[in-house]
Amino acid sequence: MRRTPSYVGLHPASSSATSAAKGASRKRDTKPELILRRALWARGLRYRVDVGDLPGRPDIVFTAARVACFVDGDYWHGRELEDRIAKLARGHNAPYWVAKIKTNVERDRRHDAALAVAGWNVLRLWETDLLKDAGHAVEQVEKALERHAGA
Repeated sequence: MRRTPSYVGLHPASSSATSAAKGASRKRDTKPELILRRALWARGLRYRVDVGDLPGRPDIVFTAARVACFVDGDYWHGRELEDRIAKLARGHNAPYWVAKIKTNVERDRRHDAALAVAGWNVLRLWETDLLKDAGHAVEQVEKALERHAGA
C-alpha cells in the first residue's frame, strides 16, 4: 500500500485556484472549532489547542484523559464519501479532486490508528453537526472523558 499519494498526471486547475483554495481553507480556529471550544469551556472543560506533536495535529486535546478531538470539514475530510466522490467525478478537474479527498480520508484513518496505538481515544466531529447542535458534540466529548475517569 502506498503511503504517499501520487498526483502524477494530475494538476490543479491553475496556480491562482490553488492559492485561493488554500487561503480559504483555515487550518485552525474555524467557525465549528470555535463553537466547540466555547461550548467546552462553558462546561468547565479545559483543553489544549492545535497540538502539533501528536499524529494528525488534533484540534482539541485533553492530555490527562488522552482524548484527541478533530473538527473535520465535510468537504475536505470526505463526509458521505461515496456521494462526495460521485459529485466530484462530475465536476471540473475530477481526477485531481477525487484523488485529493480520498487521500485526505486515508490520511485521517492513518492518524486515528497511530493515536489509538499510542493509547489515545480519538473523536472526529463533523462541521455541520457542530453547527447544528454543539451540545451533542460536547456530550460526546464528556462521555469520552468519563470513560477515562472510570478506567
